[in-house]
Amino acid sequence: MSEFLGERSLDEFDYVIAGGGTAGCVVAARLSEDPDVTVCLLEAGPSDVGDENILVLADWMHLLDSGYDWDYPVEPQENGNSFLRHARAKVLGGCSSHNSCIAFHPPREGLDAWEAAGCTGWGADDVLPLVRRLEDNAARGPHHGTDGPVRLRDIPPVDPCGVALLQAAAAAGLPTVQFNRGETVLNGAGWFQINAGEAGDRMSTSHAYLHPVMDRRPNLEVRTGHWVERIVVEPGPDGALRATGVEFLAPDLVHHGRVTARREVVLSAGSIDTPKLLMLSGIGPAAQLKEFGLDVLVDAPGVGENLDDHVEGLVFWDALQPMVTASSQWWEIGVFATTGPGLTVPDLMMHYGSVPFDMNTVRWGYPTTDNGFCLTPNVTQGRSRGTVKLRSRDFRDRPRVDPRYFTDPEGHDLRVMTAGVRLARTIVEQSPMAAWAGVELAPGPDVVTDDEIADYVTKTHNTVYHPSCTAKMGADDDLMAVCDPRLRVRGVAGLRIADGSIMPFLGAVNPNITTMAIGEKCADMIAEDARV
Repeated sequence: MSEFLGERSLDEFDYVIAGGGTAGCVVAARLSEDPDVTVCLLEAGPSDVGDENILVLADWMHLLDSGYDWDYPVEPQENGNSFLRHARAKVLGGCSSHNSCIAFHPPREGLDAWEAAGCTGWGADDVLPLVRRLEDNAARGPHHGTDGPVRLRDIPPVDPCGVALLQAAAAAGLPTVQFNRGETVLNGAGWFQINAGEAGDRMSTSHAYLHPVMDRRPNLEVRTGHWVERIVVEPGPDGALRATGVEFLAPDLVHHGRVTARREVVLSAGSIDTPKLLMLSGIGPAAQLKEFGLDVLVDAPGVGENLDDHVEGLVFWDALQPMVTASSQWWEIGVFATTGPGLTVPDLMMHYGSVPFDMNTVRWGYPTTDNGFCLTPNVTQGRSRGTVKLRSRDFRDRPRVDPRYFTDPEGHDLRVMTAGVRLARTIVEQSPMAAWAGVELAPGPDVVTDDEIADYVTKTHNTVYHPSCTAKMGADDDLMAVCDPRLRVRGVAGLRIADGSIMPFLGAVNPNITTMAIGEKCADMIAEDARV
């Protein structure tokens, strides 16, 4: 039991899902399709039902640093931007309800690399059919689904600066492509696909999976405003540890309760809070748990390790013509490139933004504008790894998030980022952008050498908000693998993880759709194991 005394509530379900994140909503919806099981989903944030702040995709940037955002600071960085903050969703649907809706099928090559690393059953032939199942894609082809809950569609080419940018990218050797057409784009640029309806409504997993069924399934209970404190782990009749439920802080922020799981607990709190909750529940690196006086139930050294992220730079121009005043989501074009030979996935990606993006440059004195555009090179296959650690034993305290950007010993990440800054400039120097590109505001035309670019990048970079891999899955002989390929937490029966923390490493694209597929696969495996 929790240390807290006083009035408690106690409920029992077959499955309890701790966290209404991107994958958690999928798991809840799929498990509750079986009327013979009961499912309870607990989410600390509010519901998004009828909330246009969440559902209108074009307004997504207003959600950053808002009441819908946990807004995690990062620890002081050895070689990166210590002012950076990680936006993490505090709302039903997780980051699919909070971030932009860039929708990429996971690259086949990355999934096959997961399987080769010991994640049996996670290769492309296993995962891509789940993508087809979840999507209703406006594009047509054998690799597209057309009757899933999540609408995907191409962004229409209505931004004239974006049209010119694609022409410039082609002139620089990056042909115009369409994404999610069955092949991984190594070098090319195109309009994104997004998970959004034609009217601009966000197709988060809460909107797509839960909204249609929440009031129709008596076996499904979705509780928002319930802040999970820890997973309840107890010895079973045979002495083996088993997850038997979760404890939570009630919406009144006074009372505490417990929900019991007859079959399984699924943890879907995201790559920052999932390792935190594991540690608060006695599952994690023994030395760290002992530091805070927590009982060590399972010494799991990989919990909170292996933090992977897409680090993002910025090249920012003043615009010579008025930029668009309406957009699907303001970030509408992707550019992929390889910076070396022999790569099977791109190691560099850029997002094109039709808005000023000065949140990390103004503090250093770089000029800004009300009418500008930018390219944001990011390192898709970074080698730097960070950590998530406890700040205290109080579940209300933010954990210590240390991404350790640009700390890989070989300097790979900074080399790729430097190449990305140069490539962004090369694209915008092409003649199709002559009518649009004014003064380069950041880093500015005087920043030309590798050392000058590195100094600028390490001070001003952002994140693409893709923290992942902090409770990774892996083979039995991988001592840092927190869960097995069936997402079962090692050392504790009846406990699985379904969110981006289980990835062994990040794919080369935005992981929104990949995380939805993780939810689909988790639900499948739970149902399969229940039948055994």
